[in-house]
Amino acid sequence: MSQSPSIPRHIAIVMDGNGRWAKNQGKPRSAGHQAGSDALKRTVEAVGRRGIDTLTVYAFSSENWHRPSVEVKHLLELFLNALNRDVAELDQNNVALRFIGHRMAFNAAIRDGMRRAEAKTLNNDGLCLNVAVNYGGHAEITHAVRQLAQEITQGVLRPEQVTEQAIEEKLYTQGLPAPDLLIRTGGEKRLSNFLLWQMAYTELHFTDTLWPDFGAEDLDAALADFSCRQRRFGTLPQVENA
Repeated sequence: MSQSPSIPRHIAIVMDGNGRWAKNQGKPRSAGHQAGSDALKRTVEAVGRRGIDTLTVYAFSSENWHRPSVEVKHLLELFLNALNRDVAELDQNNVALRFIGHRMAFNAAIRDGMRRAEAKTLNNDGLCLNVAVNYGGHAEITHAVRQLAQEITQGVLRPEQVTEQAIEEKLYTQGLPAPDLLIRTGGEKRLSNFLLWQMAYTELHFTDTLWPDFGAEDLDAALADFSCRQRRFGTLPQVENA
């Protein structure tokens, strides 16, 4: 059934524009990533205040490893510092933190920080914050299908039991609702291999605002846009009674 909810349960964000923001400011790209980290903190607080259940952000894609090594090194250092610095505050604000993606590519210190952060916030029942790191939508679906193929080979599963639900249970986002709204900053209009399975019926909102400049007003603009959408999920538009 079509619906026009005023507030999405789950928002996904592609945080784009750190490098261009830094260039516009005459600063190194590292300054842009630091400003982007500050913008994420502001956004988490704003999303939580608006009663939204789940926020999933694209922090580090599997393609980001191909960036210059100095930039990758800074990104990973920034990520580790955030793990050590901000988790206590997230915990105090009742935020449950979860990481999605293939984490074995990270060093032991980062993997340990991720485990500790998840454990510390596990029992929180406020905003669910999912941070996609070393994440790619194609890789996620491939990983899920490979797991199902192994179960078929082992005789645990029959081919006819490979349903949409069976695939979803093998995804990194298992147990989470599909995103209702995707926000992409920075002016680009593409998904960039983010949550490809999950966003089959997600409403898309693109803004020219660069991620470090993103704030509560931009979030409210996206929510206002969402509230005007009529979500049909493949059905016909809802007809008002005469």
